[in-house]
Amino acid sequence: MVTGTLVFAVFTAVLASFQFGYDIGVINAPQQVILTHYRHVLGIPLDDRKAVNNDAIHSTKEMPTVPHRESPTPISWPEEETMASASLITLFWSLSVSSFAVGGMIASFFGGLLGDRLGRIKALLVSNILSLAGALLMGFSKLGPSHILIIAGRGISGLYCGLISGLVPMYVGEVAPTTLRGAMGTLHQLAIVMGILISQIAGLDFLLGNHELWHILLGLTAVPAVLQSLLLFFCPESPRYLYIRLDEEAKAKISLKRLRGSDDVTKDIIEMRKEKEEASSEKKVSIIQLFTSSSYRQPILVALMLHMVQQFSGINAIFYYSTSIFQMAGISQPVYATIGVGAVNTVFTAVSVFLVEKAGRRSLFLIGMSGMFFCAIFMSVGLVLLNKLAWMSYVSMSAIFLFVSFFEIGPGPIPWFMVAEFFSQGPRPAALAIAAFTNWTCNFIIAMCFQYIADFCGPYVFFLFAGVVLAFTLFTFFKVPETKGKSFEEIAAEFRKKSGSTQAPKAAVEMEFLGATETV
Repeated sequence: MVTGTLVFAVFTAVLASFQFGYDIGVINAPQQVILTHYRHVLGIPLDDRKAVNNDAIHSTKEMPTVPHRESPTPISWPEEETMASASLITLFWSLSVSSFAVGGMIASFFGGLLGDRLGRIKALLVSNILSLAGALLMGFSKLGPSHILIIAGRGISGLYCGLISGLVPMYVGEVAPTTLRGAMGTLHQLAIVMGILISQIAGLDFLLGNHELWHILLGLTAVPAVLQSLLLFFCPESPRYLYIRLDEEAKAKISLKRLRGSDDVTKDIIEMRKEKEEASSEKKVSIIQLFTSSSYRQPILVALMLHMVQQFSGINAIFYYSTSIFQMAGISQPVYATIGVGAVNTVFTAVSVFLVEKAGRRSLFLIGMSGMFFCAIFMSVGLVLLNKLAWMSYVSMSAIFLFVSFFEIGPGPIPWFMVAEFFSQGPRPAALAIAAFTNWTCNFIIAMCFQYIADFCGPYVFFLFAGVVLAFTLFTFFKVPETKGKSFEEIAAEFRKKSGSTQAPKAAVEMEFLGATETV
C-alpha cells in the first residue's frame, strides 16, 4: 500500500538522484560561455579566440596554415602558440567534464559501507556535505581561477554522486513494499534523467547559461541538497537496516508502521527475518574471490562487460557533448536540440518502467543494443554527408534521439538489475561495488577522451561506437543469460550451459526478496 510517509521518504531520497542528473547535464549547455571565461582567465589573446573556439567545439576541419610574411615556413610562431592555447583549453575542458567521473569512481566503493556504518538516513545527510562543497566551489568559480575551481568542484560533486548511486537505490529498495520495489526502484533512474533535463533547460542563454549567470547555474545543485538535508530529518530509517544490520526489531516495527500506515507489519517482519537468516548463512565474498572462484568468475566478467558497454556505447558522449555534436551537424539552435534529447531520455525512461517488468532483461538489452547500432551508423553517415546534403543534419539529429531512446529501453537501467540478480547475498555487495567502479571508470575514460577522439575521427566518430556496440551485442547474445523470474541456482545453471561447464551447482538461494532496485 502506498502511504504518504512512503511517498515522502522516496521523494526525499531521489532528490539526491536528481542532483546526480543535474551534475551530469549542467556542464553541457554553457560550454562555450565557460570556455570564453577560461580564455579570459588564462590570458589568451583576443586574436587566438576564434581558433581556440573552433578546436573546442570539435571542428572536423583542419586549422588553416598561414605562412609568415617573411618566411616560407607553413606554421608561424604565433600560430603555434594559438594551437598550444587551443590544446590547453581542450585539456581544461576535458578535465572539467571528466573530474566528475573521477570522483564517482573513487566514491563508488564506499556508498554501501557508509550506509552500513551510519545508517541510510545519516549517510545521505553526510553525503550532502560533499554536494554543498562542490556547489559552492562552482558557484564562486567566477571570482577566482575558474578552471581550477570548476574542476575541483565537479570532482567533489562526483564523490557525492558516487556515494548516493549506492545509497539511494539501497534506501528506496528497503522502504518499499515487495510488490512495489521494482517500480519504485526505477524512480532513481527517472530522477536522474529529470535532473539532466532541468539542467539543460536552466542552461539556456536567456535563463542561466549566459556570461553573467553561468556560475549560478553550476552552483544551483546546492538547492536540492539543502532541501533534502532538511527533509531527511523527517524520514524513517530503513527497517531492513534496523532489523538485519542492528538487530533492533522494535525500532524496525516502528519504522514499518510509519511506512505502511498499519499496525500489522507481521508479513514484513517475517520477510526480513528470512532474509536475515539467508544473509547469515552465506559468507561475505571479497572482490578478489569473485575473480578467483570458478563459481563467480563468469558471472562477474559478464556483469562488468554489461557495464562497460553501457558507457562505451557512446551515450555519455551525447550527454556530455550533445550541444557540440549538434553544432557539428549544422543545427542552427543546438542547445534546443540538446533539450530535446533530455526530454526523449526522460520519456523513454518512464516507458522502461513498464517494459522491464513485462519483458525479459536479456531481450530488452538486445533490442536496445541493436537499435543503438543502427542509430550510430546513421549518425555518422549524416555527419559525413553533411557538406554534400544539407538535410543530412536532420538524419543525424533523428539518429541521436533514437539512440537515446533505445539506450533507455535496454542498456541504461538493465545492467544494474542483472548484476543484482547474478549474485546471492554473500557475493552481491562486492559484485555491485566492482560493477559500480567499472561503470564510473568507463564513464571517466569517455568523458576525458571523447573530445580528442572526435577531433581525430571527425564525422566518422560514431562508426567507432557502432563497432563497439556490435561487438557487445554479439557478446550479449552468446554469453548473457536471461534472469527474469529465475533463482540463483537456475541462473548459475545458465552460466554453466553457456560456458560448456558441467560443474555441479552450488547451493543457491531463491531470489524471492531480490528487488530490481538493489543496485549501486
